[in-house]
Amino acid sequence: MEDYSELIIFMMEIVGTIAFASSGAMLAMQKNMDLFGICVLGVVTSVGGGVIRDLILGYTPPNMFRMPVYTIVALVVSILLFVLLYMRQNLLQGKIAVVYDKIMTFFDAIGLGIFTVVGVNTARSLGYDQNFLLIFVGVITGVGGGLLRDVMAQEKPYILTKHIYACASIAGALVCVYSGSRIGNLVSMTAGAAVVIVVRLLAMHYRWNLPRIQ
Repeated sequence: MEDYSELIIFMMEIVGTIAFASSGAMLAMQKNMDLFGICVLGVVTSVGGGVIRDLILGYTPPNMFRMPVYTIVALVVSILLFVLLYMRQNLLQGKIAVVYDKIMTFFDAIGLGIFTVVGVNTARSLGYDQNFLLIFVGVITGVGGGLLRDVMAQEKPYILTKHIYACASIAGALVCVYSGSRIGNLVSMTAGAAVVIVVRLLAMHYRWNLPRIQ
């Protein structure tokens, strides 16, 4: 059963890596970066949050160096996405902005949900049980890669401006942390990720935002 759970968690991490690598590569292409820049942004977006998490937890070297499969997957996804859009750029001319916004939001929601709960699970597996630390590490794992992506692309960070982003991650982390002892680790991770994804997609659809001064 334990091996089964580890396999599911690993598959969740791969899906999250693909999702975040895609969002990073899409932003790089929108910023007219070359293939190298696209690969860098794809990798940073997918593993950046995990690196920050591991450094906070004192888990060195970070997991991306212990298990390079995540970096390899991010590289492959970035290259494939570049090739696909490069071959179809004439067909997509004039539609890139619309396509980018929808795909970016969808992939970002999936990556955010998965990596938020993976961050919580990683801290738990290393023996940490303080709820505040678990929630903080979960959120930083979820938003860290996207934050590094936006800074490197000279964009205003997504988590500070776009529809309910970090708050969705906090909500999912809370669900994952406080339901873990009641419904089991794997189910609580699934529930937490689902909360993040649903809140993000609803916020995009209904244009939910936190109050701000105009």
